[in-house]
Amino acid sequence: MSNRTYRLIVGALLLVFLYFDLNFGIYALIVALFIEGFSNFLIPDIINRIRYVDGQSGNDENLAPIQNKSRFSFSAERAWRLVVALMLLIAFVLFNSDLSNYFQILPLDFIEQFSYINWFFPWFMGFAIFGAGISGVCPVLITVKWIGFK
Repeated sequence: MSNRTYRLIVGALLLVFLYFDLNFGIYALIVALFIEGFSNFLIPDIINRIRYVDGQSGNDENLAPIQNKSRFSFSAERAWRLVVALMLLIAFVLFNSDLSNYFQILPLDFIEQFSYINWFFPWFMGFAIFGAGISGVCPVLITVKWIGFK
């Protein structure tokens, strides 16, 4: 499994969870992305080890042809997972007025004023990640690599 296929699956799952209003699925996706980002146990690499595929999942792609030296010894794929999980967490959890009874982090007036963030950003991210899986061009991953992640 390549990271491109992984992005296609993550985008499709996010869109399905949003369409059918399966909040537990979105929370599970956020947790899985955080676990992958922090632990460096990436699902495409694990699947390739199980299938006995040689090479790492990210080596066969020329997704971001950026020739900068890596400034950080941190994988760009891991950073991508953390950025996506953080954006989903901010958009879907913090700006959700239904969850304000459980998480009173932000004032309710502020949440209601920016309630469009709760539906716009997760849908936008779902279509963007799904499109990155189809086309092979992920602007977030290109930006992460440009910043200096390897």
